[in-house]
Amino acid sequence: MAWLLVIVAGLLETGFAVCLKLSHGFTRLWPTIAFAAFALGSFGLLTLALKRLDVGPAYAVWTGIGAAGTAIYGMIFLGDLVSTLKIISISMVIAGVIGLQLSGSAH
Repeated sequence: MAWLLVIVAGLLETGFAVCLKLSHGFTRLWPTIAFAAFALGSFGLLTLALKRLDVGPAYAVWTGIGAAGTAIYGMIFLGDLVSTLKIISISMVIAGVIGLQLSGSAH
C-alpha cells in the first residue's frame, strides 16, 4: 500500500509541475490553485508513505515518476521537443524507478 501512495504522489507531482508552468509565475488563478492542490496531495501522500518505506528509494521513485511524467506530458500536450535521446533517457528513468521500487523494503 505504501508503494501505491508513492506512485500516486509521483503522478500528482507531474500535475503540480505542469500547473506550475501553466500558472505563468502564479499570475493565472486556476492553474495556481491546481498547482497548490496537486502539490499538497503529492507531499501529503509521500509523507504517509515514508512512515513505512525507506526514504532513499521512495524519494527516488517519487521524483522519477514526476520527472518522467512531466517530460512525457510536455512532449504530448505542450509541444516540447521530442527526440530519440529524450525518449531513451525517459525510458532509463522509468527503468530506474522500477528497479528502485523492487529494491525498496518496508519497515
